[in-house]
Amino acid sequence: MNQGATTDAAEAARHARFGRLPERIRFEDMKEVVESGPNGGANTSYQDTGAWRTFSCLALDLAL
Repeated sequence: MNQGATTDAAEAARHARFGRLPERIRFEDMKEVVESGPNGGANTSYQDTGAWRTFSCLALDLAL
């Protein structure tokens, strides 16, 4: 069989794809500056009347 040629071709393909590290990303490119809204972006539309529907508790699940 032609095992050596197949292995060499596969090795060459891997080396072409993964043979070097990706380019370095600068720290300045990793951060994003976004201005927040009033009140620091806090959501002031919270209503606690329906909060019990989303509350997860074992006692509530067992109807205790």
